[in-house]
Amino acid sequence: MIIVELKKVHFHAFHGLYEEEKKAGNDYEFNLSVSWDAEALITNLNETVNYVKLYELVKEEMKNPRQLLETLLMELAEIIHQEFLFVKEINMSVAKLNAPILNFIGSTSVTYKKTY
Repeated sequence: MIIVELKKVHFHAFHGLYEEEKKAGNDYEFNLSVSWDAEALITNLNETVNYVKLYELVKEEMKNPRQLLETLLMELAEIIHQEFLFVKEINMSVAKLNAPILNFIGSTSVTYKKTY
């Protein structure tokens, strides 16, 4: 099995239910792994998942505000799978680094795993 990952990628985006999130945005940390069974020796970029393309897909979707991070992850999984049909599993998480919770220190996150 081959696994390609993006780890601890940071974005500023405008996801959320609350008006202040929609106006000021928030900082997010994104982690993503995609995996598949490699049947033969991989010798060129067309036979693997290009991590630059993965980053571009994530970056584009982070620009498109959603009320829920669950929606973001579920829609993004489908976009990634359409781009790389051979991928068998996608596992990703997004953490909101400054959650709008009074006196809260830490982060909140959502993780989504999809098997094809």
